[in-house]
Amino acid sequence: MSLRLGDIAPNFQAKTSLGEIDFYEYLGDSWGILFSHPADYTPVCTTELGRTAALKDEFAKRNTKVLALSVDPVDKHLGWIGDINETQNCNVEFPIIADDDRKVSTLYDFIHPNASATATVRSLVIIGPDKAVKLIITYPASTGRNFVEVLRVLDSLQLTANYSVATPANWAHGEKVIVVPAVSTEDAIKKFPKGLDIVKPYLRYTPQPNLD
Repeated sequence: MSLRLGDIAPNFQAKTSLGEIDFYEYLGDSWGILFSHPADYTPVCTTELGRTAALKDEFAKRNTKVLALSVDPVDKHLGWIGDINETQNCNVEFPIIADDDRKVSTLYDFIHPNASATATVRSLVIIGPDKAVKLIITYPASTGRNFVEVLRVLDSLQLTANYSVATPANWAHGEKVIVVPAVSTEDAIKKFPKGLDIVKPYLRYTPQPNLD
């Protein structure tokens, strides 16, 4: 299947480095990030998993649970985690799925035949509390993920899910946001008491509404 934005993320049961999980039960009411790796003991992925572990508190602040996937079995995951903890000065506490039968990879369209007939590509999927897919990013094997961007997108998704705003190019937490076109200027003045900067009738900025 081809997974697209807005689709309901498929549930699954899987063996992981932390035991058997049901994906929906693991997520509960949290946001979720599922990211795939071609194989264990690969250098770029080692740095990525280490960075994910180091950002544990940042993901917790955003009510987000992470889990990784590789097509290798659990025993290899456990050995790899030892290397990650040693080389990246971290403690991997999130589960890594052992997807040796490619079941989850197939559900989430992580295998791209033109890249590899058997190994997963390096994709990252953000899933909302409603279990809908909010973001899909796929990276080439040679380029490590930008976790500053992952956190930035999470901030944007969580903000725009609760307010009638969108975030402009290069937006970062704390900066002005854009009022969506569906809200009239008259209503926007009432809805956003911090003020409105009207550049064009369709381009209206307001301070980030969920900050004091």
